[in-house]
Amino acid sequence: MELKPTMLQERIATLDILRGISLLGILLVNMFAFYLPMPYIDLASWFTTPSDMVWQQNLDIYVQSSFYPLFAMLFGYGLAMQWQKAQSREQNFYEIGLRRLSVLFVFGLIHAVLIWWGDILMMYAFCGIFLLLLLRLHPIWLLSIGIMINGVMQVFMLFIVGYINFNTKIDEYLDITSVEQAITAYGTGSWGDAFMQRLTDLSVQAGIGMWFVALFTILPFMLIGAAASKWRLMERAKELKWLWLALAIAGLAVGILIKSLPIMFTRTYLLDYLKVYIGGPILAVGYTGLIVLICLLPGVSKVLSPFAKMGRMSLTMYILQSIIGTCLFYQFGFGWYGKVSVATGVLIAVSIIIVQMIVAEIWLAKWQQGPLEALWRKLTYKANAKVG
Repeated sequence: MELKPTMLQERIATLDILRGISLLGILLVNMFAFYLPMPYIDLASWFTTPSDMVWQQNLDIYVQSSFYPLFAMLFGYGLAMQWQKAQSREQNFYEIGLRRLSVLFVFGLIHAVLIWWGDILMMYAFCGIFLLLLLRLHPIWLLSIGIMINGVMQVFMLFIVGYINFNTKIDEYLDITSVEQAITAYGTGSWGDAFMQRLTDLSVQAGIGMWFVALFTILPFMLIGAAASKWRLMERAKELKWLWLALAIAGLAVGILIKSLPIMFTRTYLLDYLKVYIGGPILAVGYTGLIVLICLLPGVSKVLSPFAKMGRMSLTMYILQSIIGTCLFYQFGFGWYGKVSVATGVLIAVSIIIVQMIVAEIWLAKWQQGPLEALWRKLTYKANAKVG
């Protein structure tokens, strides 16, 4: 029996809603990289006007570093679902899974080189290979290994932070030469100038060290998501509502508190570290619990169906966000690079999401998948079916 992709009737609405909401969170964070010379600045000290500072601080608390762990957990959940489906049919998922991840890596490479340097798809595909090798394990082992890998990073990072001095105030980071080069290339340069700058930025984003770091910052959440999938925590949400309630309350309360510390007190290396690597993932769990509980309420899944339809097209929507972002901010498009406030950036992000909801609604009225999802399926399963 040949392996087949997940059909529409097999989809879990809550998972798609979570993916759609994650796309909003990811875009709100990525907006900074679309119109500012990241990664050559310290975002927390870059802005000088009070309104920009307040908006940036709120995004730092409620969005930054909380949606990539959520999306990584969803990635692990989905891959584990496919593995379990293959197991139930006594099929070998490893060949098809490896091909699926390889195609995703190629998509990410094209995205990074030709569209936007901040691609995350390559890192997901890379970490996904390690997840694939561990999917046979019992969920308790997947969870334990994920926590252990993340714990190793925490101990190492705390040692580094402690060596620097826990209470040392963070110096404002600014690579003025690189900042000027990025502003010139993206803000006033041609497509060719932007292309060359993109390769420079990509060498930072996808440097050798970043691949190693991804194994400690992305893979653990994929493993946790895979464990949750094997326990069928989404499918059994109504039965496990008290678990989800506990995760929501604890995650939101603890996550927001930890992420607020650098703003409530003097910003130090320790507090900044806790905000990103401890508070961010904890808040991601809180958001997940909250959304799962909300989706249990009658009629909510229907109300949130625009997010679900975006989630069904998450690959297409992610790439489309980069295309729209670069066209809006780079000189070969509207040329808004470095010319918008943080509030305006948020407004643009929300507007893009609304447009994407409309696009998803129209597209899925005719086809079952987004165009890139259909291509991904065709290249993975070697199907000759038409798009959708």
